[in-house]
Amino acid sequence: MARATNGRSRTGWVVAGVILALALAVGGPYVYIHFIQGDAPKRLDLTAPQPTAATTATAGGGAGTALDDTWKAGSGSQAGYRVKEVLFGQNAEAVGRTTAVTGQLSLSGTQVRSASFSVDLTQVTSDQQRRDTQFQDRIMDTSSFPTATFKLTQPITLASVPASGAVVKATATGELTLRGTTRPVTFDVTARRNGDTFQVSGSIPVKFSDWNIPNPSLGPATTEDHGLVEFLLAFART
Repeated sequence: MARATNGRSRTGWVVAGVILALALAVGGPYVYIHFIQGDAPKRLDLTAPQPTAATTATAGGGAGTALDDTWKAGSGSQAGYRVKEVLFGQNAEAVGRTTAVTGQLSLSGTQVRSASFSVDLTQVTSDQQRRDTQFQDRIMDTSSFPTATFKLTQPITLASVPASGAVVKATATGELTLRGTTRPVTFDVTARRNGDTFQVSGSIPVKFSDWNIPNPSLGPATTEDHGLVEFLLAFART
């Protein structure tokens, strides 16, 4: 009888061990993602308080003073990536960013004649060192391709010169270069003028294979086959 009891006891411990292992496999990532790691940073967007509806315009509504000049992106500019991933069945977002961003745009009357920006990918970091190592080496190979660039290929015509505080929404068409591959892109941008400064934000959808970017999936972490390039540019007169 004692042997039978010991046998049942050992079986019980084995079953308990299997249940505990499963709980850790599923619950561990859940606890880490939702309670330790925390939520991913919000999308890069205009940081100043939203103006009232009376000063909000589409494609540049609202009169203002002449802004003819070349404007440069400087302090306050950010850019990076956002990719959805799954870790042991738990949904999360991988986000990496840098402030190592340069750029410029040229305004003439109601037309954005030219615009471009460049991102130093060697300075992009996230909340995970292992993710950053993969990004720098296997995924983006920043030793060979250290920068990502965008260049406007079609001027953007605004309805009028935007007034200070007005929000302007437009569509940008240009060329995005990632990992040595350049492809045409079209995406929405939002801008706000604050006196003699501009903030411009947007996100560019990227399918990894289109830019010869290896799938970021590795080990227990799997990602979608696409992501976003996000940016928030702060422009001032040169």
